[in-house]
Amino acid sequence: MVAKVESLRFFLLDVFAEEKFAGNQLAVFRNARGLSKVQMQKIANEMHFSETTFILSDGERDGGYDVRIFTPVNELPFAGHPTLGTAYVVRHYILNGNVKKVLLNLKIGRIPVTFEKDATGEEILWMKQVPPAFGKTFDVARISEVLCLDEKDVDSRLPVQEVSTGIPFTIVPLKSLDAVKRARVNRERRSKLTKAAQAGTLVFSPETYEKENDLNVRVFVDLYGIPEDPATGSANGCLAGYLSQCRYFGSDIVDVRVEQGYEIGRPSLLRLKAKRKQNEIQVHVGGKVTMVAKGELL
Repeated sequence: MVAKVESLRFFLLDVFAEEKFAGNQLAVFRNARGLSKVQMQKIANEMHFSETTFILSDGERDGGYDVRIFTPVNELPFAGHPTLGTAYVVRHYILNGNVKKVLLNLKIGRIPVTFEKDATGEEILWMKQVPPAFGKTFDVARISEVLCLDEKDVDSRLPVQEVSTGIPFTIVPLKSLDAVKRARVNRERRSKLTKAAQAGTLVFSPETYEKENDLNVRVFVDLYGIPEDPATGSANGCLAGYLSQCRYFGSDIVDVRVEQGYEIGRPSLLRLKAKRKQNEIQVHVGGKVTMVAKGELL
């Protein structure tokens, strides 16, 4: 290792969580510019959450904060819950809560995060993702085999399609919550599909656990060393774009509550907004962030 990591401060947060110990876990490190990529990767593997982020400096560069994102096995150009959680740390612990907008300089580009209050006065963070890019579509029979489902479980009125707002995901529309519960990845068949699509997989249905929610989602990301993710802002951004493109709710306007993580004991809630403006779809993903712990590396 090329630099010392002693006294490197970090925060543990739950993102897209309505309460502590739910949502998606995140570790955020401050003042990490002196670390090498190898060190960051080792620390991310030690934390072993879906992602760990590193704020390179407490100072801005070109009006934004330089941030790098790592899974336990590799670096990502963008990810959803790390973007919200890192912006939360910047606002509350670097800027002392004195701003309503934070800009993060990620490898994919600059991502804005805004802070609002909901009807109960609780803070909701919103990130604007890059416009979705719509890729290849897949045969229902093929994706059913990968997910160990019957073809009749898939809503064939809609495409099974790869979508990206920075990280690609294959969106799979299912008919029922029961089908979502039964979905699991056949790794051998998945490896064959991966040759055609370097993407995670999101399955969703209009049936939910909680009546106030609009969709239930599961996300499988074996490609990045994460068998199942409890709350995935990047994948749900792709879903928001897909719902708008397909006019799933009868128009290109999307404003919904999405539940995720119930099958792995980390119930999460994501807010999705999307609409077509001129020649592109604008996507926003929002949710709450809860602070769990603070510490430093020894």
